[in-house]
Amino acid sequence: MNKLVVGNLVHRPLRSLISCLAIAIEVIMILSITAILMGKLNGFKDRTNGIGMDMFVRPSTTNNFIGMSPAGASIKVADVLAQIPHIKVVAPVNIQITSSLDNIYGIDFKTYDGLLPFVFLSGGPFQGPYDVIVDDYIGAGKKVGDTLTILNHPFRISGIVEHGKGGRKFIPIDTMGSLNGTEGKATAFYLKTENPPRYEDDVRKAILATPGMSQYNIVTTDEYLASMTPNSLPGFNIGLRVVIGIAVIIGFLVIFQSMYTAVMERTREIGILKSMGASRAYIVGIVLRETSVLAFAGIILGVAASFALSAALEARFPTLDFVIDLPYVWKATLIAFIGAILGALYPALKAASKDPIDALAYE
Repeated sequence: MNKLVVGNLVHRPLRSLISCLAIAIEVIMILSITAILMGKLNGFKDRTNGIGMDMFVRPSTTNNFIGMSPAGASIKVADVLAQIPHIKVVAPVNIQITSSLDNIYGIDFKTYDGLLPFVFLSGGPFQGPYDVIVDDYIGAGKKVGDTLTILNHPFRISGIVEHGKGGRKFIPIDTMGSLNGTEGKATAFYLKTENPPRYEDDVRKAILATPGMSQYNIVTTDEYLASMTPNSLPGFNIGLRVVIGIAVIIGFLVIFQSMYTAVMERTREIGILKSMGASRAYIVGIVLRETSVLAFAGIILGVAASFALSAALEARFPTLDFVIDLPYVWKATLIAFIGAILGALYPALKAASKDPIDALAYE
C-alpha cells in the first residue's frame, strides 16, 4: 500500500505540491499570529521584570495595561508613599502609549534609576526638559546629541542604555505632563522595598491604612506578571480563533478539492482494487494515507518557514517581539493534520462506496 500511496502522489506532482503549500500556509498563519501576540506579551513581561520594582501602586481605575489609562494620580502621592516603613524607593511614572503601540515613559530619573540603575552605553541622564534616553534598539544607528521626534516634539538624545528597563524611550515626567495635558500626574508608582518579599504584606496594609490611599491598588510585580495572560489581552483569543478558523478552512478546502479530484480520476484504479478483493477500509486507508503524507510534508514546510520568518524579522525588526511559542507549534500541527484528514474523509468514503463493476466500465 505504501508504494501505491507514494506512486499516486509522485504521479501528480503539481497537485501534491499545491496541497502541501496550502497546509504550510495554514501552519504559518497560526504560528505567525501567535508569535506576534505572544511575543508582545512576553516582551512586555521581560521589560517589566527589568525595571527593578518589587511592587507598584496605581489608581483603582487603571487597567492592567498601564499606559492605556490616563495618568490619574497626583505625583505628590510619591511623598506619602516614601513615608511608609520598609519602602526604599518610590518612582512615579507617567506612561503614554502611542497609536503605534510605542511606550513612552515619563520618569523622575533619580528615583527610576534607584529601582535598578540604567546601564549607559553612551551619554548620560537628562540635561534638559527635552532630552530623551533611548535603549540600544531605538538608538541603533544614532548617537548622543541626535534629534528624535516624540509626541510631535523634537527631543535630544542624552543617553543610550541597554534595553529591558520597561520602555524604550524615557523623557522627564514633567515634560510628559506638559505634552499630554497631565501636569503633576502619574500613571503609577513603582516601589522598591526592603528584603522582598518579606515586608510586602506589611507595606500593602500600611498603604491601604494611610488616609486617602484606600482607593489605590497595590500589587507585587509577581502578582502583576502572573495576571498578564492571553485571556487578559484585549482581542487576543478572538483574533487567534479567527485566524485559526480561516487557516483551517483553507487547508480543508484545498485537501478536499485535491483528494476529490484524485478519486474521480482514479475510478478505474479503484474498481480494479475492489475487484481484486480490496475492502472498503483498504480503499479509505489509501486515500487517508495519501492525505497524511501531504499533511506531514506541509506541516514540516510550514514550521520551517515560520522559524525562518521569525529569524528574518528578528534581524530586520529587533523590537517586533516576533517569537514562536513552542506549545503552539504542536497545536498548529494537530489542527492542520485534523483539518486535512477531515477534508479527505468524504472523498475517501466516496471512493470506498464505488461499485467495482461500474468503476471498471467507467471511461
